[in-house]
Order: sequence, then C-alpha cells, then structure tokens
Amino acid sequence: MVNRRQETGGRREDLEETDTAFMSRALALAERGRGCTSPNPMVGAIVVDRDGVVVGRGAHEYAGGPHAEVHALAEAGDRARGGTLYSTLEPCSHTGRTGPCAPLVAQAGIVRAVVAIEDPNPLVSGRGLTHMRDRGIEVIVGLMAAEANRVNAAFITVMKRQRPFVTMKVALSLDGRIAAAPGERTPMTGPAANRQIHRERAEVDAIAIGSGTVLADDPVLTPRGAYRRRPLVRIVFDGRLRTPPSARLLSTLDAGPVIIMSNHSVVASASERAAALRGVGARIEVVPDTLPDTLQLPHAMKRLASLGISSLMLEGGAALHRAFWHARLVDRVQMFVTSRTIGPRGVEWLPFPVLSSGLLANVSARPIGEDVLIEADYVHRSH
Repeated sequence: MVNRRQETGGRREDLEETDTAFMSRALALAERGRGCTSPNPMVGAIVVDRDGVVVGRGAHEYAGGPHAEVHALAEAGDRARGGTLYSTLEPCSHTGRTGPCAPLVAQAGIVRAVVAIEDPNPLVSGRGLTHMRDRGIEVIVGLMAAEANRVNAAFITVMKRQRPFVTMKVALSLDGRIAAAPGERTPMTGPAANRQIHRERAEVDAIAIGSGTVLADDPVLTPRGAYRRRPLVRIVFDGRLRTPPSARLLSTLDAGPVIIMSNHSVVASASERAAALRGVGARIEVVPDTLPDTLQLPHAMKRLASLGISSLMLEGGAALHRAFWHARLVDRVQMFVTSRTIGPRGVEWLPFPVLSSGLLANVSARPIGEDVLIEADYVHRSH
C-alpha cells in the first residue's frame, strides 16, 4: 500500500487515499473487458491532470483492440501533460497486435504512474516500468495488487503455470450428493442459480466435462440467456473415446468448437470412431501414452493453453473433478448447494470434505434464489 505525502501546489495531500480511489475506478473500468479480452488481460486506466481532475478513461475491451492506456491518453489529449496515470497492469513495452503503451505514456507528458501489478508476460515483465522510469516518470507499483491479481487470475495463471485457470463447479444436494444414482441425470439447482451459471459460461473461454457426463446428461454446454461475444469452446475428456457422434453438443458447433481429449493409443485403435467424430465436426486432441499418468492431465491442460484457452469451467462429473483435484489443477471451487436431500444411494462428489481439506482460502457463501453458492480459492503450495 502506498503511504506517502507530497507537496502539490502548496497543499499536503494524502496520496494513499487519493491513489486508492483512482485505482478503484481503474479496476472497475477493467471489468468492462470481462469475457471479451482473452487471451489478453483485462486492463483499466485513468489519467488525472495536475489539479486532480480525471481527464481520461480507458479499458481494454476486446482482444486485438486498443489497450486501456491508449484510450485514456487519447481522451486526455494535452491535458495528460504533467498528470498521473493509474493503470491496473504494467503498460506494455512490446509490439503485439497493437503497439507498445509505455512509450505513449512518456510521450504524453505523464510525470507519475501508479500501477497495480507488474505484467507477468515475459515479453513485458518490468520492461514497461523501466522504460517509464528511464524517462523520468515516477513509478509506483503494488497499489491494490490483490484486487488486480484477482481480476486477471486467468491471464496470470497462463503466464505463470502455462495452463488455463480452472474453476471446478458442482451442484450438490444438502447431503453432499451430485446425482440420485450413477448415470442418472439429476437436476439440482433452481432458476436463479441456473441464470448465474449461464452468466459465468458467457465469460469463460471453455467448459469441460467427462465422457460419463456426455452419456448421462447429453448436455449442449451453451450459455443460454446471457450475451457472449466470442465462440465458447466445449471440451470432453474422453480417454476411451465413448462420446457418440450423435451427442447434442456436436449439433451446436455454431456456438463454438468441440474438442475431445483422448489418448493416442485409443484414437489409433478406434480409428472408425475417431473418424466418425471428426466427420460431425469434433476436433480430437491426443495425449501421448508415453507420459506417466501423473503428467497426462497437465500435458492436456498445457495443450489447451497453447490453443488460446485461458479460463476453463470444469462442470463434471465426479471422476473428472477428482482427477483435476489430485493433479492440483484446480484454482477456484464453486459449490451450488441445494436444500434437496438425496440419501446414501446417491453419487458422492469427492471422497473427502473439501471445505476442511486445508487447501481452500477466501471462502464465501451467499444465497442465490433457493440455493447457496459457496466459493473458495484453491491454495497452491509447493512441495
């Protein structure tokens, strides 16, 4: 947290309170890009003139579009000279689909830059900060870093772990069951929770399920009742290539591609089934059988990241959830708990109490209609 005092026009100002207020506004601007900027980060920027007046605002609103700083500086124009830039992420210093932002900040006459977090992209990674400092700009880094990290959790996960950010979502009965019986489709959540689930589907890059869920529920995995700007990738983890070509999700390719993750030997030995799936539009990605079991799922996740998938909603079933959990590939947990009780014959979710596992942090609970949503972050500890 910034805690400095500075003389400005003869007045002593508490910069901590002022900076926090402006950075909060920049973080709110960053949210405009939610669901639209991937695989780029969400960024918000504000330009404040030397008198403390906001003269420019900007957000990175879609991948390939102008960056937040570009919008904010363009709106500010000459009024940026002598002012302060507030940015939720380090201004970039390299040329990608757009030009670098750090030189624009210096050229605009900004004298002070307050940045929430350094860019984890190795193409940037402090170079933008250095560029500004080398040109006499006072640079402050770390204000509201926790909030900024949460906004860009998916982007940061891809950069640091080379895999998508994974949210494990489950609907549970009051007694911790996910279905009335194995292979039986069992609706759980009420209308309000269903609307929430579809809103989140509209924001992530991909949804993943196991082949057992395809056979039991035959879902279409599309966001319904929520606007989505980009195609939604649907992923089926299917080690035995059991997905039928008649599966309903393969009739919705206009909503986005369907990827089937399977093993190389299975695809090679079941060439007719693989050909049938490809014939109805499925994309089959194979995991080498030569990898140890403990590395096959991480390998698949790295492959998905290489395809531009930064965030993944893991919707089930129980076997897939267990595999991701034990592979330490879960970043966030969402449990929609209903008031319904199924009984001991129902299908158990995970074979241990998740909430008391010692691996969750920032646990919160809130009612959504007749259900309760419990959310928590998975704590990745090194061994």
